[in-house]
Amino acid sequence: MTKMIWGAALSGAFAALALAGSAHAAAPKFTPGACAGDYSGVTHKIECGTLSVDETRGGPSTRRVSLPITIVRASAPKPGSVPVIYLHGGPGGGLVEGVGRLLRGVSGRELVAVDQDWIFLDQRGGGVAQPLLDCGTLATNDAGPLSDAAAQQAIACAQRLKESGVDLTRYNAEEVVKDIQDLRKTLGLKQVDLMGVSYGTRIALAVVKHDPSGIRAVVLDSPWTPEAKWAEGGPEMVSDAVKEIFKRCAADAACNAKYPHPGSDLDGVAAKLLAAPVVGPNGQTYTADLLGGFLMDAAYSGPDARALPATVAKFAAGDLSALDDTRAGAGYREAQFFTHLCKEELPFESREATRKGAQRDAVSRLTEKSFDRLFQVCEAYPVGAPDPVEAQAVSSPIPTLFLAAEIDPGCPPAVAKAAVGRFPKGQLTIIPNATHGVSRGSACARKMIRGFLADPTKPIDQSCLHPEHDKFVFDLD
Repeated sequence: MTKMIWGAALSGAFAALALAGSAHAAAPKFTPGACAGDYSGVTHKIECGTLSVDETRGGPSTRRVSLPITIVRASAPKPGSVPVIYLHGGPGGGLVEGVGRLLRGVSGRELVAVDQDWIFLDQRGGGVAQPLLDCGTLATNDAGPLSDAAAQQAIACAQRLKESGVDLTRYNAEEVVKDIQDLRKTLGLKQVDLMGVSYGTRIALAVVKHDPSGIRAVVLDSPWTPEAKWAEGGPEMVSDAVKEIFKRCAADAACNAKYPHPGSDLDGVAAKLLAAPVVGPNGQTYTADLLGGFLMDAAYSGPDARALPATVAKFAAGDLSALDDTRAGAGYREAQFFTHLCKEELPFESREATRKGAQRDAVSRLTEKSFDRLFQVCEAYPVGAPDPVEAQAVSSPIPTLFLAAEIDPGCPPAVAKAAVGRFPKGQLTIIPNATHGVSRGSACARKMIRGFLADPTKPIDQSCLHPEHDKFVFDLD
């Protein structure tokens, strides 16, 4: 659909909604409005608004959920192209406030709204959506609450939200699917492409499973599938990702010369913190939980992964100050994080198997308690009965591109490898020497995404992987 035609469809949709709103107040409604975030220096045409839908579809509650929407018009629209709906990760993340920053950066300029319009939304409960499932500052990341106090704060937050009238049974993937389809229909779009990153891929796959209407093609950057295990095996995935980084250091002459034994150094620091917390010269207390959470975040991040051997050397020398930022948590809307995990992930996993697997090595033991606290928190989260379908593998004839990073403590390439075979029109590329969120850090990945979306039936060209991804470049300072 061309830019001009979509604009006409939007106008028609607004008129239809105005009439529908008078007859049925619970109808989904898109209202144009001000944009969240800073768009200075952005040359694209930007249109913003809010999608309003029922919090509890089909129920007695009249509470509405407001989802901020940002539409970025293509700079050179291709006739017949369909828009891309971008799905952020987390769960508990947000997006629309950062769209301007994305468009000013290299990755945004190379990928977003070149010849297709792109649509960004904050999923219900996250970003700046309303109601917002935020718990303040909690020491929590993908490995779970990093202290017993953080776990209790997460439980208390759920109780506060419930008492305020929020229906926490309605903040999960299945409900987000309905929001996405309401958005597509409200904007008058016959077809869209989906691009998910991290847990956004789990949402994209939920669309494919629950309601694939109007979905032309799907891009999964750092895929996480419904059948994958979040906590069970989680400590080992963190350890494996750290080992992948150290393996590359051993193979790199400069890194190996300066940091010849990061693995044994880390094991020593881990053993010390597993035995007892350490109080640093700044008066901060450092725990095994903090180190485990730091390692997970560091292995996710390209810059932090490249600096990890140097950081571990500082740890071994007694300087643990790099852990200070981890104490502040991951910046999630924490209750949205838990409503998803407690509905879609943890009910289908074994707490005992998680504990047992964590005993594999010193690094995996660092995250044992935090992953275990996920189960503790979920026992107290009022998210409703789990549906076994949420743990079932997805298959689909929709053209789907799987892009996995070779180094990833949360969405390892094995997850994508296991899934792609169920997609007759699926394609898989594992980006060498890359970390989580490959579209952000790899020009080659962005080129492959654009090529796939231009023609999802055509085999993707992987030739750009060399020489861009032939080497993992360390930060040795």
